Amino acid sequence: MIRINQIKLPPEHTKEDILKKAAKVLRIDPGRIEALQIVRKSIDARKKPDIYVVYTVDVTVKDPHKVLAACHGKPGQVQAVTVNPYQFVPLGNKPLSHRPIIVGTGPAGLFSGYMLAKHGYRPILLERGREARIRLADVERFWQEGVLDPDSNVQFGEGGAGTFSDGKLNTLVKDPFGRNREVLEILVQAGAPEEILYDARPHIGTDILVTVVTNLRRQILAWGGEVRFETKVTDLIVEHNQVTGVMTEDGTYLQSKVVILAIGHSARDTFAMLEKRQIPMEAKAFAVGLRMEHPRGLIDQIQYGKAQDEHLPAASYKVTAKTADGRGVYSFCMCPGGYVVNASSEPGRTAVNGMSYSARNGDNSNSAIIVTVTPDDYGGTGPLAGVAFQRRLEEKAYEAGAGAVPVERYGMFRQAVLCKRGAEAMLASGIAEQYPEFAPAVKGKWCLASVHDILPDYLNESLVEGIDLIGQSMKGFADANAYVSGIESRTSSPVRIVRDETGQSAVAGLYPCGEGAGYAGGITSAAMDGILIAEKVASLYALMIE
Repeated sequence: MIRINQIKLPPEHTKEDILKKAAKVLRIDPGRIEALQIVRKSIDARKKPDIYVVYTVDVTVKDPHKVLAACHGKPGQVQAVTVNPYQFVPLGNKPLSHRPIIVGTGPAGLFSGYMLAKHGYRPILLERGREARIRLADVERFWQEGVLDPDSNVQFGEGGAGTFSDGKLNTLVKDPFGRNREVLEILVQAGAPEEILYDARPHIGTDILVTVVTNLRRQILAWGGEVRFETKVTDLIVEHNQVTGVMTEDGTYLQSKVVILAIGHSARDTFAMLEKRQIPMEAKAFAVGLRMEHPRGLIDQIQYGKAQDEHLPAASYKVTAKTADGRGVYSFCMCPGGYVVNASSEPGRTAVNGMSYSARNGDNSNSAIIVTVTPDDYGGTGPLAGVAFQRRLEEKAYEAGAGAVPVERYGMFRQAVLCKRGAEAMLASGIAEQYPEFAPAVKGKWCLASVHDILPDYLNESLVEGIDLIGQSMKGFADANAYVSGIESRTSSPVRIVRDETGQSAVAGLYPCGEGAGYAGGITSAAMDGILIAEKVASLYALMIE
């Protein structure tokens, strides 16, 4: 197979244009290309407004050695490649007397369950929330009526928190074993668009994710697995430092010597249970901040040099800044053409997230602008100090908005923060005349409020410093008319459940997994960790024989 890099085409190109350009690079007639597969697609906007779409493709041709020899002067652009598909591990031989139990059906739990079910282990998945389509109705009811179901919301239910996000599939995790590609291929088989296999910034969209996670569950069931919804695990049963099963809220005892904890970053009551059971955990750094909204056309203009080209997707960005005191301020979960969503899961506490539908055609674009916090910031000790820190911030956000999502113009936020410090507020300007009717795009009730009163002053100051620095390179980003809303407190888990190289806790048979356990940070990395833990289990245990 021959790989061709750096095929550059204008945004309005066709599939036929990709084929013709590949043939031109190889110096052959297009008819000699037997097959062409897109490996990567990205957008080159370095010379805006002249935008190019850049492809890497793999092609199959007759006499590939002759074709490669003719391209000897293009070693960086044309090369021979061999693609090695993902391989599941050889199965172990330790007896397994009961079916593996997986707690949680977010990406980690679903993919761990998918791989174990595929290889004959018939796992039992336990989910405190409801199946995706019913959960969707619960979430919509909360957004419209403000009625929160603590077990079926943006955080809890089939698919986990990622279901109500943009469905971004980027990951920085190194992947020598092909788990990343395996995750993407499984998602496509379950109904995700094929483009996620090669897009440089792949996403699915909340509207499609509901179908995808439903299809993943159906495949697990078809392979002999079991999924139980509205089944909250409230206790672990441990004997002689070996897990032997779990207890559920209705008093049911399920026996197993393999329990995979894929609980998600918001399962605070489960963290408390684990602490009571003296399961080794530690507080870890994460990040908190605010959602920042701009008109989608403005972000397109900044990134592309032109607004809303029909041949280009809604523009995204990834920005970072370092403050004078050394804190990192950066964007997270950027949602082009998306919405800020009320992502609360506990009464009396407000948390926000971002979400896009697959079309990404909403009026606004938003992202979390967040600042790193460490256990030194939490004002407490113990493994759950970060959880207590999150809760205090969410309580302040709830009070600021009286239960609605609190929203504030960045100009007002900045002025209040700088005035508290005794500094003169030098406000940015620039889009007021261009976007006089610019309004927040929020799923759930929202109100104008004092967002600047939620975070500690030192974190607010870091955010203002970081946003202003970002605004120097992205003109209009730090405009007074942008909106900030809060609180973005669920970026990742504030807890790590300690595990060893076998994937197990100090309690044998207990496998902490995914984002909630502190080993992932997004849909793809959580799914990859789920596959990793499935491998750990399968490499140790033989198939159960009844």
